[in-house]
Amino acid sequence: MEDIERDWDTPVSEAGIAAKSSVIVRVGMLDLGAGTGSFRVREMMHRIAYPLGVHVRADVNLTDIEASCTDGKNRITEVVDLPTTGVNTERIWLLEHFTDWFNVNLGEKSMYHAKPTVSEELVEQLDNPASRKSAMRAVKQARCEREDAEDAEDAENVIAGEGEGENAVGDAAEGKASAEGGQLPSAAMPRSRAHKPPKGQYAEHFDHVGAAPLPAGGSGITVGQVHNRLDLIERRPPLYSPLFSGLGSALACAAFVFLLGGGPYDMIGAFIGAGIGQYLRRLLFARRLNQFFVTFVCVAIAALACVGTLRLIGMFDPVALQHDTAYIGAMLFVIPGFPLITGGLDIAKIDFPSGIQRTAYTLSIILMATLAGWMVATIVHLNPQGFAPLGLDPWVNGLLRFIAAFVGVWGFSVLFNSPQRMCFTAASIGAITDTLRLTIVDFGVPPEAAAFIGALLSGLLASAWRSSVRRGMLPPHLDYPRICLTVPSIVIMVPGLYMYQAMFHLGQFDTQSALNWAFRAFMVILCLPVGLAMARVITDKSWRYDI
Repeated sequence: MEDIERDWDTPVSEAGIAAKSSVIVRVGMLDLGAGTGSFRVREMMHRIAYPLGVHVRADVNLTDIEASCTDGKNRITEVVDLPTTGVNTERIWLLEHFTDWFNVNLGEKSMYHAKPTVSEELVEQLDNPASRKSAMRAVKQARCEREDAEDAEDAENVIAGEGEGENAVGDAAEGKASAEGGQLPSAAMPRSRAHKPPKGQYAEHFDHVGAAPLPAGGSGITVGQVHNRLDLIERRPPLYSPLFSGLGSALACAAFVFLLGGGPYDMIGAFIGAGIGQYLRRLLFARRLNQFFVTFVCVAIAALACVGTLRLIGMFDPVALQHDTAYIGAMLFVIPGFPLITGGLDIAKIDFPSGIQRTAYTLSIILMATLAGWMVATIVHLNPQGFAPLGLDPWVNGLLRFIAAFVGVWGFSVLFNSPQRMCFTAASIGAITDTLRLTIVDFGVPPEAAAFIGALLSGLLASAWRSSVRRGMLPPHLDYPRICLTVPSIVIMVPGLYMYQAMFHLGQFDTQSALNWAFRAFMVILCLPVGLAMARVITDKSWRYDI
């Protein structure tokens, strides 16, 4: 710590190994805490280490990182531990922009954006406590004031230089050349006419569009400046309140139930149960309670709320009392989709320690959730036998599936703390892929193969989206990480109904039926990360070859 404090005001490229290591490991810690897999954590750490001339060797597990950093002269090892794990796709996205800002200021090119200056403006706005509209008004006002000041200064220069026209022209040309060569601060860079910064709280972070990488050594950003920017990312509060998160969960689970074959009463029960369960879950997590305990309690309350709602409706329409399977849909908000998929991707990258740990964590959450569901079913005497066919016209059913898949993926994206633009992008991908998956199942394709095809298509569409951004077809600020788009879009394909059915039959000591449902769930779960991994192999050279 003394070494880091001594180098606090030193340019990070000239700091000692302890200060450099503190930046590298902290970026990895923030990315790991956001729920991403070990392969992405290592990638981000190497992106920071490369321009610093540091080699990193990191062991990344579910909640800890052990990293050894060396600059050829000195060596230091850091170990960081997280108290728990979670998902925050906004942080994953912001860290990509941070690495762009960091690399550009140290003379390197951007990995994620054809216009790397997008990242600087995004990161600079993180500490703005104002609302989105207020922030946008402030940004526009500051921008207008700056442009007016520049115009006034230019006018004064013209008036003062009437007798020195040639010198004035020469100075202007020299200033233009300096800007094009990256010698001026990014705020003075000419804007790209094609780029329209996003509105709201991220607007300031896209102010440096079009800036070229600075010369080697960069702008002399200090260790303190780097950590201050990381503070902005780490201290950001959740985008959504517990109430809005509960609404997202309610809509997601209601849509999930329809995709599983449920009817209106099933959807109403799942909506009420999942909404109450997620709202309570957010409140308990804010108190830092053990997440296995929270999972058990919230699933039990969600199931009871769903059953209670249907029993209340049954007082007016007895048909509602026959919907015993609806309580399963109310519990689907706890499906650990992120660790499930990232664990499979880690294994695909031959990182077995991290992959096995994430898989074990996923199974533990599922076990607690299904155990709570089984206990509720036993206490209130439920007998889930699946959903009754709705008998809809195929075209109407396909349209409703598309809408339900869109709403469901949007809801899960809200649970993952995705910004709204990211939510809608993932929802569009999920609506296409899940509708296709269910349609081909209707034509006789096995559910496992359909899950593989759906996950593969999700990965390809996410890669196409990023490629469109990099080719200039879409604004640079829409360049979201693949994992932030693919995981929400395929979480709705996770066979939660199969897993809960397996636990129910196990509780009834019907081991044959329990194993049947468990293996069916296992095969579908296996095909999801395999489909995503295949998409990455097709579109990403770093996955295509073992190097």
